[in-house]
Amino acid sequence: MTKSVTLVFPGQGSQYVGMGSALEGHSSFDLLEKANSSLGYDIKKMMLEGPEEELKLTANTQPAIVTHSVALFEKLNEVLERKDTKIDRVLGHSVGEYAALVATKALSFEDAVKAVNLRGTYMQEAVPAGKGKMIAVMKIPMEKIEECCKVVSEEGNEVMPANFNEPNQTVISGHAEACDRAVKWFEENITDPHRCVELNVSAPFHSSLMKPAREKLATHLDTIDFKPTMVPYIANIDAKEYPADTPGDVVKKNLIEQVDGSVRWTQSIQTLSDDTVVIEVGPGRVLMGLLRKINRNIKVISLDKEGAFEELEEVLS
Repeated sequence: MTKSVTLVFPGQGSQYVGMGSALEGHSSFDLLEKANSSLGYDIKKMMLEGPEEELKLTANTQPAIVTHSVALFEKLNEVLERKDTKIDRVLGHSVGEYAALVATKALSFEDAVKAVNLRGTYMQEAVPAGKGKMIAVMKIPMEKIEECCKVVSEEGNEVMPANFNEPNQTVISGHAEACDRAVKWFEENITDPHRCVELNVSAPFHSSLMKPAREKLATHLDTIDFKPTMVPYIANIDAKEYPADTPGDVVKKNLIEQVDGSVRWTQSIQTLSDDTVVIEVGPGRVLMGLLRKINRNIKVISLDKEGAFEELEEVLS
């Protein structure tokens, strides 16, 4: 019996200095040079050697993650083809959606790297420092978080759920004052133990404050030739699985809406069946951790660790 395979691609926060070095000697390592050509600067050196401060800048982090993820995907693809295993679907967390779409062939690697470099730049520029916040909310049900955001938001001073990461962790994002009002609302209305932790991020991603970034990115994405998808993919914006042959315009619209919309990761993973093997394709093991909290029954393999490809060969045998 061929196994059902789902690929997941990580987002910001999974980067680290030295990412991609394990691929040296494999043909997919050449993608790091390709990324340099697309961007016009040395992202390869930044990925392999740092400095960490440079790598942590959103405009660098995003192309670095996409480059590493697509390079790992190329190596993985050889194994899947050899094992005659088809990919059932792909999905990515926030910027990871771009790597996922490269895997569907809707987007070329070069276009993806350039787009996420600009996406990072536009997101960074959208909001003056101190005007926005992101807060991780732990152990409060999603419905309560959505209710709170509606109650405390005012015209021009809003907070919204940005990332539904797992059932016990949702990140809210928006104007700093509205975020503070939300924390106060939780204190007054939630009696069960819970926690709110402000995140050390450079901007309030996936909130209405990202509208300027969304508009600029939309203009850039209009210059890209999006092809129909060759593999089904689940979009962040609605947690819906789009079949193979989804037109490029639909893919583009989903990416544009994602900039100031929520990442529905929990809801996306909840659509998967227990018997699919999930392969995390990219730096780190963040998604493996989230997946285990959403559905413990799903087998997850993270490729960015020693012995991962050997483990994969066994699972696919």
